[in-house]
Amino acid sequence: MEKAIVTCSLTGVLTDPRQHPVPVTVAEMAASARDAYNAGAAVMHLHFRNQEPGKGHLPSWDPQLAAGIAQAIREACPGVVLNFSTGTVGADISGPLACLEQCKPEMAAMNSGSLNYLKATSAGEWAWKPLLFDNPVDKIAAYLKVMHENGITPECECFDVGILRSISMFRQVGLMRDPLHVSLVMGVASGMPADVELLQVLMKYLPQGAHWQGIVIGRQEVWPVHRRVAELGGHLRTGVEDTFYLPDGSRTTGNGPLIAALVRLARDCGREIASPDEARAAIARRAA
Repeated sequence: MEKAIVTCSLTGVLTDPRQHPVPVTVAEMAASARDAYNAGAAVMHLHFRNQEPGKGHLPSWDPQLAAGIAQAIREACPGVVLNFSTGTVGADISGPLACLEQCKPEMAAMNSGSLNYLKATSAGEWAWKPLLFDNPVDKIAAYLKVMHENGITPECECFDVGILRSISMFRQVGLMRDPLHVSLVMGVASGMPADVELLQVLMKYLPQGAHWQGIVIGRQEVWPVHRRVAELGGHLRTGVEDTFYLPDGSRTTGNGPLIAALVRLARDCGREIASPDEARAAIARRAA
């Protein structure tokens, strides 16, 4: 099997930094990225957060902020590959597109279909107001146009089986270029569960020749799925966007311990870990 490319999901969005170990400022992002890089991460998946005091749980699409964070991480992590989030609700995608055009990261997330984003509490109430994470085809096409124009590899994030099956249709009608990069997002409450048995089934629906990784969200249940991803030849991602829990059930202090645990798991499965240069070369070959 090819070497495993390990990605760190560095901060995510909306998680309150007053309660959880999520980096917000430029310096925090660079320091946390450095910890993950030293532990074996070759790729950093980036969200950007509001820098005003007390608003660090909110997103920002300021291209100058994105550029500053990208530069600081590149300086802290020589050769690292950057992957920008683009997730937005609604038709206005000017912010994410401005960040892509300003910074030209090697990769960017492309949320590849719509999802009712839901979670219920044990008290029988919604954890938040029901939300439609809307990603219609015209929105996807607009993202892909800018990604292709700027040499950015799309990372097709798939939250359910129907979205995964749509990727081959995007290729069939000419929206996507071969080979494809597909992420299986497992663990969102209203999407695909973090389930080892389901992962095995999903292998049938991956587009032929696709480069793929697992994005596994949750608590201790994420680690058996990561192990199976590694055994099946997929690439690996973790970080405080996806989980706060280490394999032994303890809470992580940040991204470094999560990446170190994932690297150990991959090596236990017989996978070598790709360096940033090897990850960049693999992505470039697939994007050509």
